[in-house]
Amino acid sequence: KWLIDELNKAYAFEWVVHYYASLAGNIVSGLRTPVYGEIFKKAAEGEFGHANRIAKRIAELGGEPPETIEEIEKLAGFGKVSFPKERSDIKGFVKVFLKMEQHAIDLYNDLAQKTHGKDLVTHELAEDLLSEEVAEEEEYENLLRE
Repeated sequence: KWLIDELNKAYAFEWVVHYYASLAGNIVSGLRTPVYGEIFKKAAEGEFGHANRIAKRIAELGGEPPETIEEIEKLAGFGKVSFPKERSDIKGFVKVFLKMEQHAIDLYNDLAQKTHGKDLVTHELAEDLLSEEVAEEEEYENLLRE
């Protein structure tokens, strides 16, 4: 039960990030809109992929992912997301996603530690997702330096 609950939190969080990355890809503005719009849309696809991998593991363990948007928002545990009022504030958008990546890193690091030596399949999934989130965090940090 604990493991399914933790995976449901991860699933919900990935859906929230997917939603906000998709939204950002469509509302960001300014001279570099095509570039950053695509970066955010690609991120949304990646987060959707993460959610699907987690959902598969939840099902393998006999659980079910959350069914409603309200439940997803509640389980995600990230709180309110505030995009910059100025839609051309690219660095503001990137900072939001950097915080989300850092949250995901903490989430998967914790899951990997708690499943180590207890559930090899979930442990490997957590480590894979952790690795991807660290790479994504690095990409956002690089975008802040531009």
